[in-house]
Amino acid sequence: MFEPPPPPPPLPSLLFLFFFFLFISSITAADAIAVFKEAPQFYNSPDCPLVVTGEEDGNRLCSYDGIHVAMTLDTAYIRGSMAAVLSVLQHSTCPQNVIFHFVSSASANASDLRATISSSFPYLKFQIYPFDDDAVSRLISTSIRSALDCPLNYARSYLADLLPLCVRRVVYLDSDLILVDDISNLANTPLNDAVLAAPEYCNANFTYYFTPTFWSNPSLSLTFANRNPCYFNTGVMVIDLARWRLGDFTAKIEEWMELQKRIRIYELGSLPPFMLVFAGNIAPVDHRWNQHGLGGDNFRGLCRDLHPGPVSLLHWSGKGKPWARLDANRPCPLDALWVPYDLLQTPFSLES
Repeated sequence: MFEPPPPPPPLPSLLFLFFFFLFISSITAADAIAVFKEAPQFYNSPDCPLVVTGEEDGNRLCSYDGIHVAMTLDTAYIRGSMAAVLSVLQHSTCPQNVIFHFVSSASANASDLRATISSSFPYLKFQIYPFDDDAVSRLISTSIRSALDCPLNYARSYLADLLPLCVRRVVYLDSDLILVDDISNLANTPLNDAVLAAPEYCNANFTYYFTPTFWSNPSLSLTFANRNPCYFNTGVMVIDLARWRLGDFTAKIEEWMELQKRIRIYELGSLPPFMLVFAGNIAPVDHRWNQHGLGGDNFRGLCRDLHPGPVSLLHWSGKGKPWARLDANRPCPLDALWVPYDLLQTPFSLES
């Protein structure tokens, strides 16, 4: 007996399916950027200083009083970057005084990245700087994790060249972190005579970060003579760009990278050259400003707990990223702390 076909789904369901497939196609395209929600606007407290951005060097983001933050920006990590920006603004006493400097690959679609940032943070003061991958690709040697070999991972070494001269001090932040404290407390870290400041971890085995070839060569191992070198994570740094430029520290880092191409002296991407140049000569920062390693080790990405003590910044350094583990329905317990800052526009939020 003939049975009539089922009635078509109601219009709201069709709209949901339309937006769902639109969403899926937007995040699966190779060079597409996902859709993000608009963040709330954050305002300065009454006692915040007035920050005026001038036109020095033709740059509208010149300000000696503002808090300058540098981050890299790409499609693979943009979900983390958006969460990091939101966390900075949400916990800042003077959010309107925070100026962001995003570095993206020169091959990336800068207009799409700019539109994405502007749509979620319409009032954000920011600039995007193109980074020439070819300039550093010739210096990169393979590391223990392919993600560490991305040229953009080395952009932190070139901030003094990329950012305008009027930016004299900058806070560099990785894209896989969130702040739960006022960034001005980090930005105002006393540098004294140091070029950069970062939390140091002197209980870590410093020798682990370099190969036996390095330590067995007296001319190389003497690099740390008269220094008390400690491990520090380059995902959170306060950098005096004026002193960096004066000392031409980019060239010093590149010299070690060139040596690494000839003699393998380390295994971990962009971190060891920083330690070779700066370890033992940095201004200390309280450990609360980099509760790092939450992404687990670089091989298995196992879940980790917080270090003892207070927390101002949570950093998912390591293999596992909170958004990836959440999407795979295999989150670690601490990934729940990242969720409130996730601005990704899901099909379910589109339906509502």
